[in-house]
Amino acid sequence: MKSKKLSEQIIKTFKSNGFVLSEPDVLLDSEYIIQRSGENFRRSMLTFEDEEGKVMCLRPDLTVASCIKFLETKSKSKIYYSGQAYRRKNKKGSDLVNDQLGIEILGSKNKLQDEFKIIKTILRSAEKIKSKKIQLKVGDISLFKRLINSLDMPERWKLRLIRHFWRPSYFEELLDRLDKNSDIDSVTFDTDKKRFYEMKNMEQDKIIAGRSVSEILKRFDKKIKDPRSFTEGKKIARIIKSFLKINCKLSQLDTSLLKFIKDNNLKQNIFKEFKSIQNLKRLNKEVIFITNFGRNIEYYTGIVFEIYSGQKEIARGGRYDDLLKSLGAKKNIPAVGAAINLNNI
Repeated sequence: MKSKKLSEQIIKTFKSNGFVLSEPDVLLDSEYIIQRSGENFRRSMLTFEDEEGKVMCLRPDLTVASCIKFLETKSKSKIYYSGQAYRRKNKKGSDLVNDQLGIEILGSKNKLQDEFKIIKTILRSAEKIKSKKIQLKVGDISLFKRLINSLDMPERWKLRLIRHFWRPSYFEELLDRLDKNSDIDSVTFDTDKKRFYEMKNMEQDKIIAGRSVSEILKRFDKKIKDPRSFTEGKKIARIIKSFLKINCKLSQLDTSLLKFIKDNNLKQNIFKEFKSIQNLKRLNKEVIFITNFGRNIEYYTGIVFEIYSGQKEIARGGRYDDLLKSLGAKKNIPAVGAAINLNNI
């Protein structure tokens, strides 16, 4: 009963802010999701075969399910949902079913305005249902990408670090190899070359793990042609590690980034535009900025955030401008959203 009343309070807040109910499908084509959203989902999916032998899954993520419905039905672009996501977890005893209430703005007309709308709406909802102090932690994946692209290192390393940023343990291995100036072994490189020539004969528009064959070939081509020698790895690894240690109040972020730039002799304009984060000063709340943040979901592309009540994370969200294209849209569609985890309330 208590849970029902809390849900009603949250939904009332969603509606008063202009969000319209959308009910994404519970059953999804698992191969469609894996091909277009990446292998990360495969490990967490609860799958089964239907009567025709097609592999289906219970929706592992309500954002992905909402995006699929948006593309299939041209539904409203400012939506809320109430339902369950079904995912295997690495931790023993973790819930397979996550009860969620979330909001999404798909096809953002004004990115800054829509991000602020999402965060403010979720914050208001959290404040209505929790008595403990609410804390907001934020990061921005795009700042990491700007740093990597500004550094003087081979293109293959830039692509590699950006692509695997969402996999913290493997990313640390990459940094260790970079620090030791140790590139991929010759066997792996030869395998890449072989795969490259195989894929040249494939249909170029075919989607594999969220990318077209032609996009993958471009990446392979850069990787194969890029010079193998690179002696500045230790210095680059040190800079990246230093960046990922930044953890401060939003009010101190300008000073922290300027110090980081000065200490590492970097160009002054690397972070010249991070309005998404600075815009949060309008909330008049204590906001903690963490560079090493928002790395557990592959599809985030910009601002990411989590809301805590005491030690419990009760909501999370962020910007994911590439997801709709990976799910079948003809071009990237700006999108931002967040969900409250009712299991933690």
